[in-house]
Amino acid sequence: MDVDRPVFSVEFFPPKDEAGETQLWQAIRRLEPLDPAFVSVTYGAGGSSRDRTVRTTARIASDTTLVPMAHLTAVSHSRAELRHVIGSYAAAGIRNVLAVRGDPPGDPLGEWVAHPDGLTYADELVTMVRSLGDFCVGVAAFPYGHPRSTDPDEDLARLVAKIRKGADFAITQLFLEPEGFLRLRDRLDAAGCHVPLLPGIMPLTTVRTLHRGPELSGAPLPPDLVARLERHADDPAAFRAAGMDATTDLCEKLLAEGVRGLHFYTLNRSPATIELVGRLGLAAAR
Repeated sequence: MDVDRPVFSVEFFPPKDEAGETQLWQAIRRLEPLDPAFVSVTYGAGGSSRDRTVRTTARIASDTTLVPMAHLTAVSHSRAELRHVIGSYAAAGIRNVLAVRGDPPGDPLGEWVAHPDGLTYADELVTMVRSLGDFCVGVAAFPYGHPRSTDPDEDLARLVAKIRKGADFAITQLFLEPEGFLRLRDRLDAAGCHVPLLPGIMPLTTVRTLHRGPELSGAPLPPDLVARLERHADDPAAFRAAGMDATTDLCEKLLAEGVRGLHFYTLNRSPATIELVGRLGLAAAR
């Protein structure tokens, strides 16, 4: 993130079928000319899309000019399986890994159970990735606390532990107002952790994205934002227009506070991200 101006990055998930594959690669090709700092590919709950994640990330590495980042989760994996996946990434020339503990399969908000020969915490995963090669390692951060946590101080301690074990940067779960992110950035700084903290941004294009994202991330739904958008609930085009204005406002506030990079959750579609990058002048800056 050592650049003169703010940058952006994007996140995809591995396609489930041929139609999804086509949609994903259309999005990748449309975003490629805008030169994102990196593109990440997620990892399904319980490792359900492990092979597709490895394959998709490897293809981005070999067939595009983009910098790929692969996700890795400890859910349902033994230590041996995790080492195998990390080796697969290294063999494909992938040097950037987002190490996250991961959500339980089936119910993302359910009780987390470690594999009997697996890892329990993300900081252990950071240590493993670091031990197996020359990787740049990212981790997850939660501006409003982990959805299954009730102790903000413990949450911060977990994040600090991941950074002290060797994480190079952190990406936050999505949020809809800047205060929680900025507070977390200040608390990290006060704890002596000065790695880049990237805000995770979900473009508000539908009523579902407004409600489902915060439900999974633990971020609050700001009442004024809900009032601003829900008057358009029965008009998808008007909702999208108002939602994109609200997302632009959020991004502009973060950039004004000195944030150096924005990480966009694309849902494997490109128009909203391309529009935001254009509004914010991030493509020109690259």
